[in-house]
Amino acid sequence: MANKHVLTEADILPAAEYARTRPDWRRKISAIKKERRVEVGPYVTFYFECWETMWLQVQEMVHIEKGGAEQVPGELEAYNPLIPNGSELNATFMIEIDDPFRRKRVLDGLGGIEETAFIRVGGETIAGVAEADQDRTREDGKASSVQFVHFTFTPDQIAAFGSPGAEVVLGFSHKNYGHMTVMPEVVRARLTGDFG
Repeated sequence: MANKHVLTEADILPAAEYARTRPDWRRKISAIKKERRVEVGPYVTFYFECWETMWLQVQEMVHIEKGGAEQVPGELEAYNPLIPNGSELNATFMIEIDDPFRRKRVLDGLGGIEETAFIRVGGETIAGVAEADQDRTREDGKASSVQFVHFTFTPDQIAAFGSPGAEVVLGFSHKNYGHMTVMPEVVRARLTGDFG
């Protein structure tokens, strides 16, 4: 794991080796994910991605779809952009609603939510930017239940974020989902490691 900003084909375990060790890897990465998760409002959960979470995602896609080594380059192309580059935090956020009728009604009113995510720290607001190659709001205004967003920080914002005990607010300014929450300290501390 020399380069924490990019996954390469050499990082991906052969299918048989991964299948044999899969439960251990899933348990190990699950522990990492717990400290990278933040709920905002009643329906949205942010999962802040890193090299390890994207490594697991690629391994799982190859394992489930059984595409072998030929599948790996496409998965790397899809998931490498979600690994933080040293001056950003990247997140998948999911709009999680069990009831299908309520889910449809809520998603129908959340078009563009991916453009309204923000992080506030040290008196400054870092606007989220939706993943460039993915259109997550349909023309009719319905939002996808899975969104990808990047938060790019300046050096001063990184320093403010990294200060122990700093108040970091994560939220949305969407007209139908104006929720925010203070990031738990354990998550803030873990995400500080994504910078650099």
